[in-house]
Amino acid sequence: MGCGTWAWGNRLLWGYDESMDNQLQAVFNLCVSNVVTLFDTGDSYGTGRLNGRSELLLGRFSQEYQGSGKENICIATKLAAYPWRLTRSSMVSACKASAQRLGKNVDLVQMHWSTANYAPWQEGQLLDGLADLYEQGLVKGVGLSNYGPKRLKRVQQKFAERGVPITTLQVQYSLLSTYPVTQLGIKEVCDELGIRLIAYSPLALGILTGKYSEKGSLPKGIRGLLFRQLLPGIRPLLACLQEIAQSNNKTMSQVAINWCICKGSIPIPGAKTIEQAKDNIGALGWQLNGSEIAELDRAAASTDKKMVQNIFQTK
Repeated sequence: MGCGTWAWGNRLLWGYDESMDNQLQAVFNLCVSNVVTLFDTGDSYGTGRLNGRSELLLGRFSQEYQGSGKENICIATKLAAYPWRLTRSSMVSACKASAQRLGKNVDLVQMHWSTANYAPWQEGQLLDGLADLYEQGLVKGVGLSNYGPKRLKRVQQKFAERGVPITTLQVQYSLLSTYPVTQLGIKEVCDELGIRLIAYSPLALGILTGKYSEKGSLPKGIRGLLFRQLLPGIRPLLACLQEIAQSNNKTMSQVAINWCICKGSIPIPGAKTIEQAKDNIGALGWQLNGSEIAELDRAAASTDKKMVQNIFQTK
């Protein structure tokens, strides 16, 4: 695809506060200068009056960055399967709109989710539009998100008949969300088809960072309620993470991200501050050993609670 280094990806989670723009530019600059060149976003990030805000910012940051690695920046965006997107041309138009916001063609365009679970009749046209983008040379590669192995094989065959390769597949994957790999077996299928697996939410919304505890303060809203339910049942996993982090002189976040890398995926953790970006970057350049991976696997398998799965994940 020619998108630079595929060693690791970083998804910037935009705060939509204009006062944060300079900080986010600094985060972007730090990532690229440290060989983090894959940036993932979506046309649904920043909806309503802020429609496309994430792509606008990412495009601006990419244009203004003048340091080393600029030529390797790879921008991936996901096109939402909105109910009003019914034709293949609607996908082409959506990608052209993303490109306009980014100020350049999209490098990797992805179907944000499958409609197979609720409107299977809609999906065919949207996938045709995704393949059209590749055939028309408007993108360098195409990918999928939240697809399971059965659905992925069908789409891969459909695309192969048109000579369109699938480059990547995104799934929710972390020590608290192993379902797509351990139960669905998606990694084996990706390896068989030559597709790179991208792990989104590798820190399980932040609960694997060690920042939160049962007796401490929790995030507001639904995330806080979810953490309150999860924390009692994941004590052994967090303890295991902490122990391995200390023995490697790393943070728990770095261990959790490195585990995803060791499993053959490209993790895309979020970063809104320089501190978060530095922490994420610290997951690179070293590797957990086999016994540490096995220990984390056992701890993950023994947790009483798992992260809630994305409702759009197919089988």
